[in-house]
Amino acid sequence: MKFEADVDVITRINECYSRMSKGKKNIAGYICDHYEQAVFMTAAELGKIVGMSESTVVRFAMSLGYEGYPEFQKALASWVGDKFGSVEKVGRRFGKSNEGEILQAILQSDISNIQHTINNIDVAAFRTAVDIILKARTVYIVGLRSCEPLADFLHFYLNMIRGNNVLIRTTSVSEMFEQMIRIGDRDCIIGISFPRYSMRTLKCMEFANDRNAKVITITDSVHSPMNLYSSCNILAKSEMASIVDSLVAPLSVINALVVALCMRRPNEVQADLKMLEETWNNYQVYLNDEIDFASDELGMHLMNAHLRHKDKD
Repeated sequence: MKFEADVDVITRINECYSRMSKGKKNIAGYICDHYEQAVFMTAAELGKIVGMSESTVVRFAMSLGYEGYPEFQKALASWVGDKFGSVEKVGRRFGKSNEGEILQAILQSDISNIQHTINNIDVAAFRTAVDIILKARTVYIVGLRSCEPLADFLHFYLNMIRGNNVLIRTTSVSEMFEQMIRIGDRDCIIGISFPRYSMRTLKCMEFANDRNAKVITITDSVHSPMNLYSSCNILAKSEMASIVDSLVAPLSVINALVVALCMRRPNEVQADLKMLEETWNNYQVYLNDEIDFASDELGMHLMNAHLRHKDKD
């Protein structure tokens, strides 16, 4: 495959990934998840780490449009240098700004990301995602690195809407597969990943797809490699204004997803919340300030119960 000279090495890997052999996918996954180490490795050293021959690593580099491994390694070093130079770029952009100006700039950037998401999101895909989640026997959720809080948030609220939700937690691909070993055609997986994309998340989605599970992705672009195995793509803009990933728009989309799911199952959600109230009553646990009530009536009911217990104390 031919690329323009200015196309960076990670973009090349993402665009070629679906056509790679299993061995080359292992190389790609290691490089994307451990680029800080891979950039210093020879072809032989990289091959040994991933269990491939040196010649396979060289062919991998050439399949990305490089003349050989040295040119590939130089391109990877350039990409890594740009990433580690991001602090310097932020310094140039905000170096003369005071805290108030930085606050305004970052908030404006997040507003722009949300507005772009509003203008471009596929409502049909969003609706399909709601249907898939409600019909699934088990919902698996995976989000790594900076996306882990998004996965945690979604998992927390899904547990209030439906049962059988699995949050995949680990840094090892083999352990991730162990947590998904029973996934099948009656289940679904939600993969959350934004630049820099996680190949571990992508491998989970590939595994789920191979097992005929429904695959939903929450990512930033139609060009994201996360879309390779997904039948339902929900896109949210996450362009960074600084060294920090902007996850405001993705979180808003997940929030909307939770609300849409609640509105499809209002009776079940209220029943679960009432069950929680009984648990609080039985064990004298007062955690109702952590619950976003499904209705004002139910919220008032729980608040009154809380106040009654305070009077008894």
